[in-house]
Amino acid sequence: MDKLHFDPATALLQSAHDDNQHGVNISVSDSATFTFESGKQMTETFNGEHQAFLYSRHWNPTNLELCKSLAAMEGSEAAWVTGSGMAAITTSILQLCKTGDHIVSSMTTYGGTFAFFKNWLPAMGIEVSFVDISNHDEVEKAIRPNTKVVYTETMTNPLLQISDVPTLAKIAHRHHAQLVIDNTFTPMIFSPIQLGADVVVYSMTKFINGKNDTTAGAICGSNEFINALIDLNNGTAMLLGPVLDTFRASSIHKNLFTLHLRMKQHSSNAMYLAKRFKEVGLKVNYAGCKDHPQHDIMTQTMNKAYGYGGMISIDLGTKEKASDFMAFMQQRGVGYLAVSLGYFKTLFSNSGTSTSSEVPQSIQDKMGLSEGLVRYSVGLDHDIEHTFSIIESCLSDLNLI
Repeated sequence: MDKLHFDPATALLQSAHDDNQHGVNISVSDSATFTFESGKQMTETFNGEHQAFLYSRHWNPTNLELCKSLAAMEGSEAAWVTGSGMAAITTSILQLCKTGDHIVSSMTTYGGTFAFFKNWLPAMGIEVSFVDISNHDEVEKAIRPNTKVVYTETMTNPLLQISDVPTLAKIAHRHHAQLVIDNTFTPMIFSPIQLGADVVVYSMTKFINGKNDTTAGAICGSNEFINALIDLNNGTAMLLGPVLDTFRASSIHKNLFTLHLRMKQHSSNAMYLAKRFKEVGLKVNYAGCKDHPQHDIMTQTMNKAYGYGGMISIDLGTKEKASDFMAFMQQRGVGYLAVSLGYFKTLFSNSGTSTSSEVPQSIQDKMGLSEGLVRYSVGLDHDIEHTFSIIESCLSDLNLI
């Protein structure tokens, strides 16, 4: 399937195994270690001269099948899975960078990522410059001779900026740097590898799994990169040990094959809410709206069949108003006042005091993050019109409209 006609759902479905020894679902490998036919084969495997399962921290049959499906979905050569999204991010960055290196990162990014870049990497002698990722001149000017990575999220958290992946890839590659993309908010909607990214990371906790019953992460990239990650002697994935449990890998693998349906419904519901929020006079941020600053970029680079995503935000001005409003919505059954996203129920949170709380107030101000911002991960509601009617009553009762 060529890049011009790449469809992640079709590629994923075609990746499903056809090994008659399997059931319709992949088997769970309940083993931490694996046998060898001879001492010679064991030695050759540890020396990289023979391909075999040796220890579940490295590879196991269940995780391998999930990785094959993820790579198919992304159109990457390979993938590897971790116990959390942060494990995917930290493992990838530490494989690409060493003491003395430099990273250019979007200022608007998940709070845990920001804290890792701002507070943890400098202790290792790795510097990070934070930029407005939508200002390509600023990105280019921030790059240094020792820049190894340009890092961003396809749809940034929590301001929902859209990164121009093809342009950023050209900038990064012109300076011999790698473009690393977190695609957690927009699986299937964007295929960053097809747009020029080198490495794509996910928190599979979110949309990919869709159940919020476990934490998990994924790393997609070239065979060379994934093999480097799991090298027995200096691979960060092998030596830091963030491997995903096989039972969870099996569960996520099954959920993966409904992702295309779920993303369409998340997107449809979010678009409906965005339009209705505008009608009642709220300040709305949704990439599917034509007044979104990067609406055209998203339209040009997205896989259009899956919509503009399930993430939306409104600005109520103050954190007190946001807090009261979210409490009302939870009490009346709209969804849950909780962090995370991609769940079948709608989740909402006040980003500045939750998932972006690691970001200093001065940086939040520079980003343009309002203290009254309420971020929605819109659920799979069958009757989204009824859901909006409840939200509207909450807004009305609190005199917010």
